Amino acid sequence: MKRFYSEVSITGETDGWTVRLDGRAIKTQGGQPQLLPTPAIAELLAAEWRDQGETLDPKRFVHRDLADYAIDMVARDPDPVRDNLLAYVETDTLCYRADPDEPFWRRQQQQWEPLVAGFEAREQVVLERVSGVIHRPQRPETLAALRERLGRFTPFELAALETLTSLAASLCVGLSVLDAEADAQALWDAANLEEDWQIENWGADEEAQERRVLRTGQFLAALDFARAAAID
Repeated sequence: MKRFYSEVSITGETDGWTVRLDGRAIKTQGGQPQLLPTPAIAELLAAEWRDQGETLDPKRFVHRDLADYAIDMVARDPDPVRDNLLAYVETDTLCYRADPDEPFWRRQQQQWEPLVAGFEAREQVVLERVSGVIHRPQRPETLAALRERLGRFTPFELAALETLTSLAASLCVGLSVLDAEADAQALWDAANLEEDWQIENWGADEEAQERRVLRTGQFLAALDFARAAAID
């Protein structure tokens, strides 16, 4: 589609902020008014519209797509998103480790255990660690506490958290990276520890590297969105 607008602006409304193209408010892809909860999110979306070239590239509307998903889907019924997020803690990447006699187990202990322990302390839960592939369910009280935690997020925060968690295959990483003091790069590296271990031992694959760059960009974009969505 050819670019059909010249000016991108942001206006404050009674219920939030809107991005306007040549003075006209945008609707979501589902046809609803695109009301945004913070000016920071509005700025992210406005920047995407401003940065488009003469032909619109849908792949460059990452933040817009997250906002539309939050409005059209998550706000309508957040429970499926919470259920999906809780499913990740049952198979959390950081909790499933190699056998203790394997060299990779020591690397996992060094890099993952401090992150998991910190997560447990912040969330006041206990996560089950597993060596091998046999599933071990998390404690009911852990799941209940995390469900209550997820219930505090707005639809916009949940939309971003779902992306962060799915990319990392870890709710531990997804929730931890939202902390104001979090080292986002260290957490993302932890989520990709197994891939990095394979590269270290067997060499890099060009296609895998390209996928990693793409996924890293998606992770950081979702993090920017989550932080912009936070209402003080």
